[in-house]
Amino acid sequence: MEQSETELMLKGYGLTTAEFYYRMPDYIHVLNTFIWQEYDLAPDHPKLFDFIDFWQREIDGPLHSVRFTHRKMIAPGEWRNVVGEFRVN
Repeated sequence: MEQSETELMLKGYGLTTAEFYYRMPDYIHVLNTFIWQEYDLAPDHPKLFDFIDFWQREIDGPLHSVRFTHRKMIAPGEWRNVVGEFRVN
């Protein structure tokens, strides 16, 4: 069963965004970009490095560079379980 985004964030995962610069297979002097986002664990970033390995193994366009950032959206100490809600119109 796949975990929800909230469950991943409570376990320490954060949103990793990577920008891949790669060369076009037929036009090696042309750089193109690809944006990738996934919830990942810092500082090891296993999902990001698995994707880079997949790219180098399966994709024809050779990588020029990869730029990435990681942001924890929520920490376990910042989350509260709200049982009820009062609405005032």
